[in-house]
Amino acid sequence: QVQLVESGGGLVQPGGSLRLSCAASTNIFSFNMGWYRQGPGKERESVAVISNSGVINYAVSVKDRFTISRDNAQNTVYLQMNSLQPEDTAVYYCNANRRLLRQNYWGQGTRVTVSS
Repeated sequence: QVQLVESGGGLVQPGGSLRLSCAASTNIFSFNMGWYRQGPGKERESVAVISNSGVINYAVSVKDRFTISRDNAQNTVYLQMNSLQPEDTAVYYCNANRRLLRQNYWGQGTRVTVSS
């Protein structure tokens, strides 16, 4: 079992920045990692994912504003969020998966609120 703990959420004004962190309880080097979010009244959606080999994909809505990165030595994944907009308001969840092993883990989420 892998435990994921997100941090870094909070209230920020439009145009502001936040950096989310996701600390894993185990070595993540073999895991694909990702950030997902669920806004009010919306389905959970993928925001950014980074494979165990470093391949990155972003949702169109956040491309050029958000940056995902991973530090395998620290068992941590980050999401740098710039130029935040009210539509980015959501609970952000960290995910770790190894699909071939049918392993899929979620954190408890961290809330991001973008409002003036």
